[in-house]
Amino acid sequence: MEEKPIAVVGAGLVGSLLAIYLSQRGYKVELFERRDDMRAGNLAGGKSINLALSDRGWKALKGVGIAEEIMKIALPMKGRMTHDTEGKTNFLPYGKEGQAIYSVSRAGLNCLLMSLAETKGSKIHFNKRCKNISLKDASLVLEDGVTKEDFTFQASRIFGTDGAFSASRLQMQLSTDRFEYSQHYLNYGYKELHIPPTKNGDFAMANDCLHIWPRGKFMMIALPNIDGSFTCTLFFPFEGEESFSTLKTKESVKKFFDKTFPDAIPLMPTLLEDFFHNPSASLVTVKCFPWSFEDKMLLLGDAAHAIVPFYGQGMICGFEDCTVFNEYMEKHLPKASYDEAAWKKVMEETAISRKPNSDAIAELAVANFIEMRDLVAHPDFILQKKIEAHFSKKHPDKWLPLYSMVTFSDLPYSYALERGRKQDLIMKQVLAVPNISEKWDSSEVEEMMIKLAKNS
Repeated sequence: MEEKPIAVVGAGLVGSLLAIYLSQRGYKVELFERRDDMRAGNLAGGKSINLALSDRGWKALKGVGIAEEIMKIALPMKGRMTHDTEGKTNFLPYGKEGQAIYSVSRAGLNCLLMSLAETKGSKIHFNKRCKNISLKDASLVLEDGVTKEDFTFQASRIFGTDGAFSASRLQMQLSTDRFEYSQHYLNYGYKELHIPPTKNGDFAMANDCLHIWPRGKFMMIALPNIDGSFTCTLFFPFEGEESFSTLKTKESVKKFFDKTFPDAIPLMPTLLEDFFHNPSASLVTVKCFPWSFEDKMLLLGDAAHAIVPFYGQGMICGFEDCTVFNEYMEKHLPKASYDEAAWKKVMEETAISRKPNSDAIAELAVANFIEMRDLVAHPDFILQKKIEAHFSKKHPDKWLPLYSMVTFSDLPYSYALERGRKQDLIMKQVLAVPNISEKWDSSEVEEMMIKLAKNS
């Protein structure tokens, strides 16, 4: 008897990549996506944050041999370029020479991953909304978005990769005992804005960095696109003296941007149209557990662990889910099989392995918002990063900056969080040294850091 296909609910970034992993392992995969096919030009504009691809993400893409294809639509960013209120800039490298994160369009990446999933043998059904899941027999009830008629799909097992407001997670919540779930919103939203190419088709600013306008209680960022434009994102309070609730007229928006982002204003000819046309979206952290049910269902990506975007690790964490899942497949199911006991082990062990790490990056992401918004332009912060980079270069076995642990390694997020806390305590002592700004690279400071790192 022919085995039933595997169903993936959600053909977003993680669902499409997961489908490629499963297809390459010899499984028949069918994806069900609530939205239209964005490759037909049905892009949901005005509510996107450009993505930053870093080492963990590239590892996941290399795992199925598609990294070279993705690199064609990615731009390297070697560091942060901060902009002050006078328009002065300061460049802070992300890591060592040659290290970079890569800007990529969310829609562009999703389109490419879907096409690659189809090329590898997966079938994608669009305009299909998940209404109900029977966990016991892995069947789904879906609504056709065009006809509005319901139909049932029988799968061998189900993967829920349908985002922060996941319908598949809701079914786990409703159908299982002791399912833990929490969501937390920041009092901040985000709005997409735009800097077009110059008349000559060039980039209006340096295109090898992530631009940040840190302003204490809020910030704006800009990431380059391959067409010469920048996707800007304003992270701004929903309420308060300076907030979305107070910027209600074109005059108030123009006055606010003139005062707050003076060097950006000349580069944003469609600012007012973008501001009032594009929605203000919310920022949520979602945690839940368990992610799996027997051998029948597993949640991955934002469906299991939505985080705020301030470490550039939301998609990356979901991609790493696929890497870890594949490692457990290699361990328990090296050849295509529908062995229930083996599948249960794969699903349970993937979830247990990933849960502490997704919790850790969720905490780090919120903390990095404060860093980007409040600290990145502060002299002490800049000095700290300079000391850490200098010490790490001389003693890589003793020190790896937190950002490098998260972005340029595949060390567990939970380890990075714990180690980062210890290193931060050390740096507080170092920065308290008298005249540290003059002797930050002295043998005295080096010996102090060696001793403190050894005892931490």
